[in-house]
Amino acid sequence: MHMDKCDEFLELLQVQILGAVPPQYADILSPPVQQFVAHLHRAFNKQRKTLLAARNERQKQFDAGQLPDFLPETKWIRDDPTWRAAVPAPGLMDRRVEITGPVDRKMVINALNSGASTFMADFEDSNAPTWENCLSGQANLRDAIHRRIDYVAPNGKFYKLNSGKVATLIVRPRGWHMEEKHFLVDGEPVSASIFDFAVYFFHNARESIRIGAGPYFYLPKMESHLEARLWNDVFNLAQDSIGLPRGTIRGTILIETILAAYEMEEIIYELREHSSGLNCGRWDYIFSFIKRFRNNAKFVLPERGDVTMTSPFMDAYVRLLIKTCHKRGVHAMGGMAAQIPIKGNAKANETAMAKVRADKLREVQAGHDGTWVAHPDLVKIALEVFNQHMPQPNQLFVRREDVHVTGADLLSLKGMVVKISEQGIKTNIEIALVYMESWLRGLGCVPIHNLMEDAATAEISRSQLWQWVRHRATTTSGKVITPEYIDQLLDGEVAAIQARLGEKGFAETKYPLAKKFLASTIKGGDYSDFLTTLCYDSILTLKAPGAKL
Repeated sequence: MHMDKCDEFLELLQVQILGAVPPQYADILSPPVQQFVAHLHRAFNKQRKTLLAARNERQKQFDAGQLPDFLPETKWIRDDPTWRAAVPAPGLMDRRVEITGPVDRKMVINALNSGASTFMADFEDSNAPTWENCLSGQANLRDAIHRRIDYVAPNGKFYKLNSGKVATLIVRPRGWHMEEKHFLVDGEPVSASIFDFAVYFFHNARESIRIGAGPYFYLPKMESHLEARLWNDVFNLAQDSIGLPRGTIRGTILIETILAAYEMEEIIYELREHSSGLNCGRWDYIFSFIKRFRNNAKFVLPERGDVTMTSPFMDAYVRLLIKTCHKRGVHAMGGMAAQIPIKGNAKANETAMAKVRADKLREVQAGHDGTWVAHPDLVKIALEVFNQHMPQPNQLFVRREDVHVTGADLLSLKGMVVKISEQGIKTNIEIALVYMESWLRGLGCVPIHNLMEDAATAEISRSQLWQWVRHRATTTSGKVITPEYIDQLLDGEVAAIQARLGEKGFAETKYPLAKKFLASTIKGGDYSDFLTTLCYDSILTLKAPGAKL
């Protein structure tokens, strides 16, 4: 389309793109794509905002001392033994090992070639949503689906897709709480969820079917079955709009909020024509537990390393998820072990990999149908464990009828001792600070102390700090955790980084800004629901409205 005609078309659409679109990405946001995004935005953004407001109202109830429970009004869904979700779609029958990571070109190629069953390409927690990352990520996934992706590294190494089988691609858009402020419809930012979903779906739905898979998604951060219903409505309208049969899209829902745990069956029910199961999003789940009950002193948690999958509230959540999924005929996916390979230290690496094996063994023996890894080198370890204990494609036949989880079980901290050391506080500060600085530079996943940290793990770190200050928790040495104490340790961490990098190196970083943001949300007063929304405006690269694309 000629540029003048394109501008006229966009004016009719009431679409404004406030980020520069380099020529190599022009077709990613062609006028028909923009029209499709605008269509979905107009249909669903009002409901999205209503659901987000409902989250805030529920928070007020928890702040007043109320606790969640299974919903009485949807008991009929849980009690009805007859309904089932859709049978597994092509490429999703066997999901024993799923690799996850951001949508940069090298990662996409390596993940698809890794030997994993599927690859969750992530626009969410492991991706800093700069405009460049979002556009390039969409281009990378389009090229991957169309089997024309390759990459030449700065050192000259060439990467391309295997000629044979590669992992099935599943895309994780950003959560309902995020907006894409570079793309306006009728003068307001589009939902980031709708933007990520719509652009990928428009370019790749038909081709993904042609190659024997389909348009598959991981859906993050949901807090109710009504939010799942909204996704189902989005799926239906998208399929109807391009003439695909309903049920072509499949979505795996991350149960990574404490409130979603009380509505697992209802969430599957709402998406049942499009459902491909639930996933134990363990790190976000811990974050959500802290966040929702942050004002209740009864729910103060110990250091992050002491909150494990065997903690009572975590164990109950896992058992209920597996039972629920298999009752309704869908996959119950395990979570992420944060360990990554350690180079140059064989003993430390052996210890880390032993933890990975133990984690995957626990999952497969519990009845999970697959698991997550964050690094290609871990695919083999996870495959060995699942191949040994799950020779068939999945364990949907493991009904777990022995499981009886109550609402109180999902909140149980029985036997957990709250131990907080000064080193634990320092570690939380370091992780949150280093991650936020990297995020502000456009990097969404960062290796720190041989663990892969993303937004979810950084959220645990900063939310624990807020919770400990809010309730004046004490350290194992008897020191009360106050705002002043936190400031002192934060200043010390920044000073240590500055000394290590030198004045010139430090000046080239985002640490001063990261410190400012972190300090604003860890001292028991103001609390930001998400670090990503707190920091998002600082990574915008907006141009003037009406400027040429």
